[in-house]
Amino acid sequence: MSSLPSAPRSRTGAWFDVLFGWLAQGAAWVTLALLASIIASLMVGAWPAIERYGLGFLTSPVWDPVQENFGGLVMIYGTLATSFIALLIAVPVSFGIALFLTEMCPAWLKRPLGTAIELLAAVPSIVYGMWGLLVFGPILATYVQVPLQKLFAGVPYLGALVSGPPVGIGILSAGIILAIMIIPFIAAVMRDVFEVTPPLLKESAYGLGSTTWEVVSKVVLPYTKAGVVGGIMLGLGRALGETMAVTFVIGNMNQLDTLSLFDAANSITSALANEFAEAAAGIHQASLIYLGLVLFFITFVVLTLSKLLLQQLKKSEGTKS
Repeated sequence: MSSLPSAPRSRTGAWFDVLFGWLAQGAAWVTLALLASIIASLMVGAWPAIERYGLGFLTSPVWDPVQENFGGLVMIYGTLATSFIALLIAVPVSFGIALFLTEMCPAWLKRPLGTAIELLAAVPSIVYGMWGLLVFGPILATYVQVPLQKLFAGVPYLGALVSGPPVGIGILSAGIILAIMIIPFIAAVMRDVFEVTPPLLKESAYGLGSTTWEVVSKVVLPYTKAGVVGGIMLGLGRALGETMAVTFVIGNMNQLDTLSLFDAANSITSALANEFAEAAAGIHQASLIYLGLVLFFITFVVLTLSKLLLQQLKKSEGTKS
């Protein structure tokens, strides 16, 4: 007995497939269009400042709204310095948290501890800023800056790094607050990617006599390096774009007198938050938009470098026995 012929495919289903394909493709093009429109609007708004200052805007430390003379070096330095300090603190702490939660934490503590760390990401940034200004800043000044100034008094370079009035606000304070803010993001991503490592690989390494650190460094990290780098870049993006918390504790000083970690400074985001609403139309407003364009470019460069790093890591796979 011959089998019945299969029913022809519904034309309605075929149309739905075509429609779904167009919608998916349209979503991708909308994203690209939004990106292009943001770049175009920033370029148009910043063009008067670009035309007047050119690339010299990036190296000029002067920011004088009265004389209408603007340069973005202080804000660029403050943004990069605070983000670097934040990563310097947050990456090892996040790695330790993720390692403890996935490899050494007791089962009864894993869920509540993981939830508590993730809850830190839900704290509003303005709350971090107020806590940093009212609580953390005085503690930093009294128990860190003053002892360091006494310890390194007269020491070349080190003394200059801790100089300044002990008020507890400045680049270091902003960097530490940013580190506290991005630790939950980096730690959560690292924990999730560590957990996707096949248990068979780790159990085999333990069976051969490997220590926990050897399992993590030789098995877990090579298997999850793309996710780890992605989590670090996520934290860096949050640090570069943070506004309110930095505005509270960085000092909002548009001068760069010394390179002390305790000097008041400014960042691109805090300058935009403080001045954009009151900036007069013209070169002042264009200079602020120019700062926003520079921040966009910095973020783009960081993302590009992370992609190149991931590609290099993939190329090096299997080269070491």
